Amino acid sequence: MTSSPTRRGLLYGGVAVAAAAAGLGGAWWRERSSGPKGEVLDASFWSQRFERPEGGELLLSDLRGKPLLLNFWATWCPPCVEEMPMIDRFFREHGANGWQVVGLAIDQPSAVRKFLQKTPVSYPTGLAGLQGTELVKNLGNTGGGLPFTLVLNGAGAVAARKMGKLEAADLDAWRRELVHG
Repeated sequence: MTSSPTRRGLLYGGVAVAAAAAGLGGAWWRERSSGPKGEVLDASFWSQRFERPEGGELLLSDLRGKPLLLNFWATWCPPCVEEMPMIDRFFREHGANGWQVVGLAIDQPSAVRKFLQKTPVSYPTGLAGLQGTELVKNLGNTGGGLPFTLVLNGAGAVAARKMGKLEAADLDAWRRELVHG
């Protein structure tokens, strides 16, 4: 038995409406969960300090005044590990143009040290541990998932938030928006 052209059209139309609704719902959810753009982070954010895997401290206060890409990651997170070479390339290519890049590992310090010995990156890394989970939640990632990237402009205001694996297009758009060149 074959379906009539009208019935088939209604079926396709219904599928199209459902797909559009799902797309709009997903966009709404991402926007709702991302927190306000332009929000200026307060002194409690900038006063944080993290141990570095190689020793010493990473002070967020030292990073004020220039655009900052802050990437939260873990060794056990496949998309985190996959995006690290791209983030490292971005840092090497655009650090001289004013970009700062920092990775904050939400992981066991020993696992991070072992991982970075095998897969080094040129941008600074801090050991955020469990403190990092609360930090990402406070920065607009209410689910605490990884990877999570926060982009701040030179004035310390939130320019972008992204939950999930970065794409080259994300980095390029942020670069064009915040630092020309």
